[in-house]
Amino acid sequence: MFNLEDHYWWFVGRHRLVEGYIRAEFGNRSDLTILDLGCGTGAMSKILTRWGTVISSDYSDCALNFCRRRGNLHLCAADAARAPFQSSRFDLIIALDILEHLPDDAAALKEIARLLKPNGVLMATVPAYSKLWSGHDVALMHYRRYCASEVRKRVIEAGLTVEKLTYTMTILFPLVWFFRRLLGRKGPPRATLVMAPRLLNNLLTGLLAVENAATHWVTLPFGVTVFCVARRPIPAVEKAVVHQTGTTAISAAKINQPSC
Repeated sequence: MFNLEDHYWWFVGRHRLVEGYIRAEFGNRSDLTILDLGCGTGAMSKILTRWGTVISSDYSDCALNFCRRRGNLHLCAADAARAPFQSSRFDLIIALDILEHLPDDAAALKEIARLLKPNGVLMATVPAYSKLWSGHDVALMHYRRYCASEVRKRVIEAGLTVEKLTYTMTILFPLVWFFRRLLGRKGPPRATLVMAPRLLNNLLTGLLAVENAATHWVTLPFGVTVFCVARRPIPAVEKAVVHQTGTTAISAAKINQPSC
């Protein structure tokens, strides 16, 4: 993963999907407090530094060591369901392909809701469709795959408001289905990352860029991944203050160093 994240079509497509939605939500701001939850080897964390201070959090010390090699500065070893951060701390939480690794994804989503500032944003991806379950999921230690309605239900139950929910990697669904359903069930469990020549890798990356742009206008009906953008609602009392004064009553929380 460390060797592939910067150029492999799957990772690049996912990172650029998130980048597009961050730009749409926050523009060129550079003062955000951001948590990259389940940061893996840290490529997304590195990208996120354009928008502010990033804390890279993962349960795996091995992953955090790779993050350190990328030059990520704020690292924290933590359980996603019991994060050692103060409440209402983050403007943005990124959770890319992490919820499926957790035995209690509902607890993690409630923790995310606690950590977000009022009006703060969660951007998350999870693998789609239980029918695509294969040795790939076993090798990556997944507990489940999701349909979009399941993601919506869990996010709402955590107290967040869903603003965008769509399948992604729709264009590549037939290819992934073939490898996961047919090849992924033969032999011992293994991750099915299909290596591609540079020209094909660039083509796949370009196709995903077109698809990512389309998701801002339409909701894709199927795909390999479910992508969700959700927001922590502003409490009614604070909304009333904003309405009366014409200015926001929510002050930006002071950025503290990780407690771990």
